[in-house]
This record gives sequence, C-alpha cells and structure tokens, in this order.
Amino acid sequence: MSNTLTGLIPTIYAGLSQVSRELIGFIPNVSRDSTAESGAVGQVVRSPVAPQNTLEDIVPGRNPADTGDQTMEYFDVSLTKAKAYPIRWSGEEQLSVGPNGIINNLLAQQFEQGFRTIANAVEADLGLEYRNAGRAYGTPGTTPFATADDHSDFAEMNRILDEHGAPQGNRVMIVGSAARAKLEGKQASLFKVNESGDDGALLRNRDMRQLHGFTMGFSAGIKGHTAGTASGYLTDLLAGYAAGDTNIHLDTGTGDFLAGDSVSFAGNSAKYILGASPGDGDIDIVLNGDGLIDTLATDALLTRDASYTANMAFHESALLLAARAPAMPDGGDSAEDVITVTDPLSGLSFQVAMYREYRRIKYEIGLVWGTASPNPKWSGVLQG
Repeated sequence: MSNTLTGLIPTIYAGLSQVSRELIGFIPNVSRDSTAESGAVGQVVRSPVAPQNTLEDIVPGRNPADTGDQTMEYFDVSLTKAKAYPIRWSGEEQLSVGPNGIINNLLAQQFEQGFRTIANAVEADLGLEYRNAGRAYGTPGTTPFATADDHSDFAEMNRILDEHGAPQGNRVMIVGSAARAKLEGKQASLFKVNESGDDGALLRNRDMRQLHGFTMGFSAGIKGHTAGTASGYLTDLLAGYAAGDTNIHLDTGTGDFLAGDSVSFAGNSAKYILGASPGDGDIDIVLNGDGLIDTLATDALLTRDASYTANMAFHESALLLAARAPAMPDGGDSAEDVITVTDPLSGLSFQVAMYREYRRIKYEIGLVWGTASPNPKWSGVLQG
C-alpha cells in the first residue's frame, strides 16, 4: 500500500466513479454561494439579494430622475455540518487480506461507501428544504404520475412557479422512487419512441433529463412529512385577508401545526406550506413565500392535509448549498498528506486526509456544508 495519497489517487477515484454514476438529484441542481462557503462552522453569513424596484414615468428634462436607490435584502445561511468518514487499517489487517492489489480493491470500496454516505447526507439536508417551499399540489398518500398518459402533475407544478414569477429556464423537479416508478410504468408517451420524439432513452437507459421544462432528478433524499394534528380552525379577521398576506390569525380550532404542513382555506384555490409551528388555541400561522394568491374571507375554514411525501419542483436559485473542505489550522495538523477530489457529477469537492498512527494508518473523507432556501416562492411541493 502506498505511503502517500498520491499513490492512492487511482484507488480514490475508482471509488468516486461509483458515486458519480449514481443518480444524485438535489446537489447538482441547486445554487452555490461562495460568500457562505467562506464562513466558519456555525457562523451565520448574510448573502445579499437584490429586491424588485418600482416602475417610474419617463419625463424628459435636463437630468434623469434622482431615483434608483434600493435597500438590499438578505438571507442568512450557515455551515451547520462538519463530517468525516473514517477508514483505518492496521498492519496486521493489511497482511490478513493478502497482497496490495486486494487491499486497494477493498480500499476503493471503502472510499466509495464514504463518498456515498456524505453525498446522501447532503441530499437529505437539501430534501428537508421542502418545509420552506411556498406552495403545494397533489393528494397526500397518492403517488404522482399514477394516472396513465396524464401529465397534469408537470403542468400544475409549472403553474405554481409561473404564478410566483419564477424564470422559465433552470427549473428542476426532484422525485423519489415511487413517483419515478409511475413515470416509467404509466406514462407511455415518455418511453414510446414514436411518441417521445427521442431515441427511446427512457425505455433503454431510464434517462429522463428534461421533461416539460424541468431538469429531472431522482433522490433518496426526498422526505416524508408527518403532519400535525390541527383541525377545526377558522380565519379570524373582520376585514378578511388580501392576496400576498403571509400571517393568518386563527381561532376556535384544536391541535398543533408543524413546519411543512400543507393547508388550504375555504374560498381560496391554493395549497400553502407553513413555515412556522405554533401551538394550539388562538394562534397565528405563517405561510411561506408570497403568501395568499387570492383574497380570503373571515371565518374561512382551514383544512390541514394529511402526511405526504415531499417531491419538489423549484427554480435552481430557490435552494442553496454551501459546501467546502474542512478547515486546517495554519501550518497543518498531524495529517501526513491531504488532497481534494471533486465528483464531476455533483460538483462536491471532498477532502481526503491520511494520518499515520502507531502501526496503523487512517484516512478521513471530510466535507463541511449548509443549506438554505433564499427564494421559497420559487419552490413547490408535489405531494405523494
């Protein structure tokens, strides 16, 4: 076995290549923020966001109007996870498995498991951002795309993004294994070569890269949401609520709400995701994103959806991932060698460090990351 990581680069990349061939949904399809990546673990970093300005009349004159100033908005993001995947061998353990070729094959498998474990953890954190989405569509407990030759789920998710002004390009849909199975098994127009308009990539290779303007991704990081117990709540405001309102006061009901609960109101056509989790009784709830799309009367009954699977559709700027290598102190630590390897599919750059111990050698695969939802109005949940 080589004494430095340079000699192990082929082995490390052999493990990485197994991960890069897997279907990773969220990681390569969300935005990155270099400002956030410069922060320390647990440190809050403010990332600026340009607000929308207002139109003005054009009035000819000696000088243009003294206008155009804006107060920059921002959102907070922090690097919350610093994780290492350990791999250690003693001299006796190396001897017991045979010559170097066998050891390197085992090492490649261990590195593969390490890269996969970290990537899955990042995917899982991005999957939790469904709790910050603005809107929802679908029927809890019913898998999307289950009706043959019906693409309404695509159309309705595009509608949500359209209604909230999301750009037409760089839209992403990430679904779990159940929804993917319905796409492959029920939507014949996607896998029939004469109807899909391609060479049968789905039929032959399970390839669904672009559908209805969405870059498709498939992820084990899709989350199942367990709904709260709230029931019987009515809106409470004499003047009712206007389109765009996000804070809704409720009374008369019982039970609690959880962040990520999907709710709708009598007389209002949309489903909304809650970003807060208040207790029961006389309470306020907060709707994510742009809030109500229609006016809402007082004493309107709130309906809380049952538990659901949170497939997601979003513009890539709606979700953010900040990831970097773990920081080394000035002058380094006791690592004998440190290299960085980048997964060409996800774009994640992993730090691999080697430590010499007494009659043992230890490798660590490390990554620091954090996630956020800077534009929740440009994301939606496709319930299943």
